[in-house]
Amino acid sequence: MSVEPVPAATILLLRDACDGLEVFMVKRHHQVDFVSGALVFPGGKVDKTDRAEGLAGYCDGAEDWSGEMRALGACAIREAFEESGILLARDADGFIDAGRLETLSHYRSKLDTHEIGILDLLREEKLRLALDQLAVFAHWVTPEHMPKRFDTIFFAASSPVGHAGSHDGRESVDSVWIGPERAIADRKSWNVVFPTKLNLMKLAETPSVAAAMAKARAATPLCVTPWVEQGEGGAILRIREDAGYAQTSVKLKEAM
Repeated sequence: MSVEPVPAATILLLRDACDGLEVFMVKRHHQVDFVSGALVFPGGKVDKTDRAEGLAGYCDGAEDWSGEMRALGACAIREAFEESGILLARDADGFIDAGRLETLSHYRSKLDTHEIGILDLLREEKLRLALDQLAVFAHWVTPEHMPKRFDTIFFAASSPVGHAGSHDGRESVDSVWIGPERAIADRKSWNVVFPTKLNLMKLAETPSVAAAMAKARAATPLCVTPWVEQGEGGAILRIREDAGYAQTSVKLKEAM
């Protein structure tokens, strides 16, 4: 029996570096129950607090978003803050700077343990979520044969200036700003799973944050749900051919 996928969001936080585009990634703790030990983009499943009544009044750029898409955007920003310390939000003076961000760091653990929700943070600190900075980069659904499934929207966003990023030490045990091509080249040492690899390959096609964001905003990505086929050399994990990825199959044993 197929398991119903849980709504989730992840985020590619981007910055321009001397040798090209970089993305923030975290290494998952080996004891977490999904892609343990892997290098991934910050993200997680949508929490009920991401759907809190009144949240729309604390969001910029989501006037025409559906309630579900707004929850996904809130989830992506919340998870990014919890896992990386980077916060896509504004106060009365604009994007929060590094100094203001430091004063908010204690909220990371409170959000992670569900002591508060994202709306509580916004109200208390008079902040607004910068949903207008998000662009939908990809849409993946976990294969039907998996015991845990997620319907995941991948967002892309330019990381605010001065937000250096740091892992949380609980769900993630390491973090790095890394060029997508380097992450792909070091895939085995970093443990980069197949969907992450494909989205890194897609990201590597653009030379800058501006180019990556423009490409993401130009078209709505197709939903990708991998499936398994038996080939001569064993089981093969495949994705649809029209999804815009340079690679569309991999040996199942090499996918995780």
